[in-house]
Amino acid sequence: MEIGARIAAAQLAGSSRSKRQVVAGPLVGLLHDDDAWYLSAMLAAEPGQPFDPDEVPWALATIRQAFAAEGRWLSAELVDEANPGLAEALEANGMTIVSHPPLLVVESGDLLSPELPAGVTVQVVTTDDDQVEANAVSADAYEMEGAGFARHSDPANGGCVLVRVDGVAAASASWVAVADGVTEVAGVGTIHTHRRRGLGAIATAYATQQAFELAGATLAWLTPGDDGADRIYRRLGYAPKATAVHLGDPGGHLADLR
Repeated sequence: MEIGARIAAAQLAGSSRSKRQVVAGPLVGLLHDDDAWYLSAMLAAEPGQPFDPDEVPWALATIRQAFAAEGRWLSAELVDEANPGLAEALEANGMTIVSHPPLLVVESGDLLSPELPAGVTVQVVTTDDDQVEANAVSADAYEMEGAGFARHSDPANGGCVLVRVDGVAAASASWVAVADGVTEVAGVGTIHTHRRRGLGAIATAYATQQAFELAGATLAWLTPGDDGADRIYRRLGYAPKATAVHLGDPGGHLADLR
């Protein structure tokens, strides 16, 4: 399977473990029980397969209705190479392409881990208290209350690492559920007072390593938020292999059901 389609298929399989599916033609809405906006999203239902453009309007309307019924804002995450033209079809039906970042990939034998400076330690989150600290890092890093991830007892369902500087929780990164040996590294963040010290790179590398060693992944991927993050990830061995497309739905469809 072409790598973009493999990643999109693994993303769908992994996300489906913890979310309810609304399947409509070429699209699938994935609804998480937690109403945090970033936990629910729309993906391609059949990565690597051609789609019928005539199905997109009713499929999108179906998923819009499902998200609106639960008060959720609709966003979409696609891999361009897995379903060429689907992002443009969604755009033609009122969604907005928000970003088109490179999709960076690293295999287990190619990861480069930076050395830890004096006073810096990294640990896998294994307790609820550790997860609270990691989520506090995310909330500070993203300036968003409630940011972070739930803790999983099985690393194959996802995990998190926490970087401390002289005992202070300063950076974190997570990996998501592994499917077909593939995982996404996400939620990389550093608190404002400790930025520009290389802690994000350390968190990313260690989260990737633990996804390989603890969760059984053989391939990890991520999408950089900006050019600076892109350069950091590439120094860890990540390389561009496909293109992600992120879309939002600004059309006010929540109002339609009120």
